[in-house]
Amino acid sequence: MKKKAEKKTQADELRKQLANVSTVILSTFQGITVEQDTKLRRSVEAVGGRYEVVKNTVVEHAAEGTPTAPLLKNLKGTNSIAYTAADAVALAKALTKVAKEVPAFKFRAGWVEGRVVSIEEINQLAVLPSKEELISKIMFMLNAPAQRVASALAAVPRNLAVVTSEAVKANKFGQEAGAPAPESAA
Repeated sequence: MKKKAEKKTQADELRKQLANVSTVILSTFQGITVEQDTKLRRSVEAVGGRYEVVKNTVVEHAAEGTPTAPLLKNLKGTNSIAYTAADAVALAKALTKVAKEVPAFKFRAGWVEGRVVSIEEINQLAVLPSKEELISKIMFMLNAPAQRVASALAAVPRNLAVVTSEAVKANKFGQEAGAPAPESAA
């Protein structure tokens, strides 16, 4: 059993981390093998998050005074938390992927950008495009009108050159075929 001082130190360290997070997902881990737990931790770390299994009392004390307190109070049973200060969508995707592969891993609730969210909302978050995909789509949408304007502006001189060229050809060929021959001065 951990001593009271060790639990307080652990709670203080966790409080510092929870004070700066944008997303916390509360889940249960009972029945997960060591191999599955390792895979879960690696997938969460790969997206810039952290995954921890801690005692309910430690988490509750750590959450006191942080925005995550409504989610992490009065916990019952075996719980684990995954959290990140980075991309909430990436964390939700990583955890959802593991939840599909490991039936024993179940979501309980979440906290995203200042509000408690349900399991359904976590699943909806997981199907959203990532931050990078959204930025890419926005950049494409912003770039597309500029490309159309540039294409339209380039078409004006090109069309003028084509019309002028056709007019010159028509004029030149028109004179040769049906034009009277110039009079000679004799």
